[in-house]
Amino acid sequence: MSMGVMGLVILSVTSFIDQSTSAIRQARHSNAEARAMQLCESGYQHLMHVHYGNFAASQSLTTIDSAFFGASPTSPRGTVAGMMDDVGNYSTGVIGIVTPPSQQNARIVTIRTVGWIDQDKSGTLNSGDPQKTIDYVVKIELARSQVFDYARFINNYSWVKGFNRWNMIVNGDWRVNGDFDILNGELTLNGSLYAAPNTDLDPPSAGTISSYPWKDDNWNYNSKVTGASYGSRMRQQYDPAIHGAYGTPEFERWRDLLFFTEATVVNGRTFGAVLGDSNGVKGRITQWDRVSHRVLDTASTSKIEMPDLRDFGSPTDPANEAGQQFAKSKAWRNEKATFLDGTPNPNYSGSPTSANEFLSPGVPNPNYSGAFVDVWDTTTNQYRRVSSNGVVPNSALLVGTSSHPIRVHGPVTIEGDVAIAGVVEGQGTLYTTRTVHILADVTYKNAPDFRGNNIDAIEAQGERADALGLCARGSVMVGKSTDFDPDTINHMKPPFTKARKLPDGTILPAFDGSDLDGYGIRKYESLLQHDPATAATYAALAANGVSRIDGVVYTNNMFGGEVGWDYNGFTVNGSVIAKDEAITAWSHPVIMNYDQRIRDRGTGGPLIDIELPRGPRFSKRLWQDRGFRITP
Repeated sequence: MSMGVMGLVILSVTSFIDQSTSAIRQARHSNAEARAMQLCESGYQHLMHVHYGNFAASQSLTTIDSAFFGASPTSPRGTVAGMMDDVGNYSTGVIGIVTPPSQQNARIVTIRTVGWIDQDKSGTLNSGDPQKTIDYVVKIELARSQVFDYARFINNYSWVKGFNRWNMIVNGDWRVNGDFDILNGELTLNGSLYAAPNTDLDPPSAGTISSYPWKDDNWNYNSKVTGASYGSRMRQQYDPAIHGAYGTPEFERWRDLLFFTEATVVNGRTFGAVLGDSNGVKGRITQWDRVSHRVLDTASTSKIEMPDLRDFGSPTDPANEAGQQFAKSKAWRNEKATFLDGTPNPNYSGSPTSANEFLSPGVPNPNYSGAFVDVWDTTTNQYRRVSSNGVVPNSALLVGTSSHPIRVHGPVTIEGDVAIAGVVEGQGTLYTTRTVHILADVTYKNAPDFRGNNIDAIEAQGERADALGLCARGSVMVGKSTDFDPDTINHMKPPFTKARKLPDGTILPAFDGSDLDGYGIRKYESLLQHDPATAATYAALAANGVSRIDGVVYTNNMFGGEVGWDYNGFTVNGSVIAKDEAITAWSHPVIMNYDQRIRDRGTGGPLIDIELPRGPRFSKRLWQDRGFRITP
């Protein structure tokens, strides 16, 4: 008797032997069952390698939906089969797929795998062959990415040169999927630093930290929190009198929002500033000319996959929460009913005043529940909605002032470039199919303040403060791209940029900013600087340079350009996540302060969700032994 892969998965649900009925029977079958269990695990791994690998490459749930649509115990989908030499064979398929309630970016998938001992080496299941069946239930999703837990996250190669410990200060954690090098000079990093091995780079990276940055002691750090002009945007320094003793419930509420110079392990996780690379994780004490380390974990770090913004779909795509970026923006609605302080959210989708995008013809509704971006129109003296149903079908030049800030809400997707300058109000993310150009300072009208002794009060204020994401499929360029210095452009090329391998095995060449793209202009240039309708305004806005960015910057390619032309240095209050980086600072200091509101808080997610790019993730939720039997 023999049967195919699908038949095996279907038939495996019947005629199981109760393993607990007899110790003698259990002894007779124990060896065969152990081998069959190993085969089941191999079948599960095989199916996940094929189908989750395809999903990770596409980063679209349509890949999963199309592969497993219609799956049931009597009609398995996505089936695979294989064998292990001297062990046996397996057959595996998906027997169920559902979308969890209110989780359009996730799928619960049930996988049934059958392992059998092929006693006659026929390659088929025959009478007398021992057989075991196991069901695995997994969650496959596009989830909030871990890259947003860092003030700086660089995928390909992270380097610094030309600074000292007083004029480059990063208050937050820094991570790289590759090597970290201080080519010359120094910097101060008040947080943890991680480098990770990356075999997808060309050449592969060992994931090491070549030299160590400096770090403030607790007293000096706290003096900046209380005295520096940017102190309100820094994490607090740990104080057990305020934040609770190690391991207490109060400490656990605060721990991910704090800085502490002395690293240790609390409740199974590191706390404080550490150094982690392929050689393990160490606590570090770096004060003036003294550096010492304490090993906390000998295991190597591992790389974190960045979300992929390669495929936005089309501006004409219909609304779809699980679709590509244009479709998601059209479908998105604000589902927060009330704020932490108990007041109602005027943009909540359940509010009758939030249903319509416009209050009257030409007058945008600021309480609209969908995604939008507005700018003040000086010719009409009222706000103009740049987007329509969450989408901008061409490039956009956005300018805000303190009296008339740019209003942003939810994830807005833009076909082309976006150039931005000035004051921003609201919470949302701008996605662009090409490049984001930051022409002048971008600041919040209502900024968060992370100081205080009451975590509930800090969170309530931060939850309602402004938050901006700037996300580009192309790159994010800072400053006057019409006049970048040749040295700046040189750092947008190899060897400072690296080739890398995509999940499907394709080699993507190293970024070269001077290359021409499909629009016929250099990759660091803007479509808006070449458009006669916007060229003059673009140049005027960029003339004074950039000294501050409030927001979270994300790019699949280069974060580059020039800052500090106005001799005010350069400050980022948020995060920078990029594949490559090439920023030239013409004045000091350079300061980075992590925005802790976007950090993952476990099952509750971040404090605020501005729909930043999601990445592929899976988790095994259930393992069910369906029994062991001898084929009759």
